[in-house]
Amino acid sequence: MKVLVIDDEKLIRWSFEKHLGARGYKVFSAETGEQGIEIFKNEIPDVIFIDNKLPNIQGIEVVKKIRAIDGDCVIVFMTAYGSIDTAVKAMKSGASEYINKPFSNKEIDLILERIKEKARRFAELNILQKKQKEDITFDQIIGNSTAIKKVIQLSKKIAKTEATTILLLGESGTGKDIFARAIHNCSTRNHKSFVTINCSSLPETLLESELFGYEKGAFTDAQKLKKGLFEIAEGGTVFLDEIGEISPAMQVKLLNVLENRQVRRLGGTVDIPVNIRIIAATNQNLEKAIAEKKFRNDLYYRLKVFQIDLPPLRERIDDILLLADYFIKEFNILFQKKIKYIDNEAKKIFQQYTWPGNVRELKNVIERAVILENNGSLHIESMPQEILALLPGVQKQKEKSFQDKVLNNTDFSLPDEGISLIQLEKQLLKQALLKAKNNQTKAAKLLGISRDTLRYKKKKHNL
Repeated sequence: MKVLVIDDEKLIRWSFEKHLGARGYKVFSAETGEQGIEIFKNEIPDVIFIDNKLPNIQGIEVVKKIRAIDGDCVIVFMTAYGSIDTAVKAMKSGASEYINKPFSNKEIDLILERIKEKARRFAELNILQKKQKEDITFDQIIGNSTAIKKVIQLSKKIAKTEATTILLLGESGTGKDIFARAIHNCSTRNHKSFVTINCSSLPETLLESELFGYEKGAFTDAQKLKKGLFEIAEGGTVFLDEIGEISPAMQVKLLNVLENRQVRRLGGTVDIPVNIRIIAATNQNLEKAIAEKKFRNDLYYRLKVFQIDLPPLRERIDDILLLADYFIKEFNILFQKKIKYIDNEAKKIFQQYTWPGNVRELKNVIERAVILENNGSLHIESMPQEILALLPGVQKQKEKSFQDKVLNNTDFSLPDEGISLIQLEKQLLKQALLKAKNNQTKAAKLLGISRDTLRYKKKKHNL
């Protein structure tokens, strides 16, 4: 295990190096935050100990910068004894644990053992979640709202048919991958393979070779024949996530597969028949993409033989607390906590928030809150800033501030012919991104919204 220590005290750094080095850890040390960040980029340590008092840049800022680079690393924040407020700020900025100075080698050992144990439990949970995901059926999808029940009912009907093409539409985080898996598991193809690929994560040439395969010698590195996912999934299901991201050339090749039910490997001369169900998914507005000549009209209509529209979480208000309770139980196991319920104020805010990141955002918020809470319930103080902004006092102040700016602004008045709010929002987004030099976090601050909300609105306006 690699450990990085960022502390301007030479004795502290030496102590870590001597103690942990003798126990088989590979220890790196830095005197300043800037040095620590550079070492982190080059070595990618498993655990980082960061002191609060550093020259030039404070420890909390280092935490934020490292967390921005890697969202999964473990950060232990070191602070002077009794500085609980500082420790809490560090935790909210991205630290995983904190320790008060002065501390003993035994305390360091206990923290590292706890981190190892947490990593072990996390790995076990990932294996369990993967197995649960592989076995998922519609009965395991959480939700009692009318919106989700209608989608489940439609999906069950389609799963039982011989339909070979299904299109899942919905915002990011609505669970398109879960529905794709459930459709496969509830179909007559469930004894065959379910293969998935994210079309936006691979360059065009690599995506083509993954889907279609290649013959030996088709290109320089093709040392042997490789079957593509369409062949591997014979008799089963191929899930093409983010289908709206594929290039025009790939759209033509995919259309050929859908029309003729056959594939040709790269470098091959023979067409290979395939019997597969293709489930495609996207969070894009494909009709708009067609109008902008970014997506083929014929492919769209071939994909949407059966179209399923997944509702965003803001249209499933009755499901929010059900899902939250489910995630609390999951993270209680992972982090060895005993959170039993969400307090009434937090419940109210949860149901008022629009959840632009949908179920995925809710899960992340619950994970963060479970880590921060030490009592038996989740309180509003453990929620991120974009949710805290909905508190009555904060909201009224924000509204008053906004109203003052608008009502007292003599430079702008509503034209007699009116104005499009949609276009106005789009222009404000463009200006904020321009001012922030395309830094989404800064742009979101300029507009007084969360980064997730900014990303949602960017997609909404196709920016």
